Amino acid sequence: MKKIPQIPIDQAFAALRIWVKGLDYAPVIDLMAAGHDSPWKLLASTMLSARTKDAVTTKASRSLFAKADTPEKTAELSVEELAELIYPVGFYRTKAENLKKLAADIVDRFGGEVPQTLEELTTLPGVGVKTASLVLIKAFDRYEICVDTHVHRISNMWGLVETKTPEETRVELKKTLPKKYWKEINQELVTLGQTVCRPTKHECERCPLKKICPGKS
Repeated sequence: MKKIPQIPIDQAFAALRIWVKGLDYAPVIDLMAAGHDSPWKLLASTMLSARTKDAVTTKASRSLFAKADTPEKTAELSVEELAELIYPVGFYRTKAENLKKLAADIVDRFGGEVPQTLEELTTLPGVGVKTASLVLIKAFDRYEICVDTHVHRISNMWGLVETKTPEETRVELKKTLPKKYWKEINQELVTLGQTVCRPTKHECERCPLKKICPGKS
């Protein structure tokens, strides 16, 4: 298989930053923009966001935090109460159960404070590497890379990596992507992947990178 040439990364990110600022729509990746400014709120909102539209996640998060904005308060609520507060996020019943377990675990094991390492975060119920990475970036300003399906797909299309899974992509991007872009690659590529570079339809003429993308249709 012919190796895909690597996109000029500095040029790509410069163009994406300008493009994202001019959009009427962008995914609610930065949950702090919606007032979710504590590590716990960011963690809980990120958990709720899985397989759920951003607007629904934001509404559910605000409903939850109006009633319970700390792990301690959340752990005191029943699964039924939590499910009612976060409805209609996807799999709301399962997420309510996980949210209660998550809150209780943070209270019991970490004194109510969200842990600040990937290793500790991924021991929490319902918290995978993607969620943990995003929380480290947004809540603690750590240098991490958050990889979802969009970041995985586009990073391969750009020739930055040649990988089969998102976790492989995260590991390889740490070798190939300049550290200054680690914190923002998720926001930029998810926005791109949800708008003009969707999995089933690449609208290359609308893309801000149409002149430099090695994977353009």
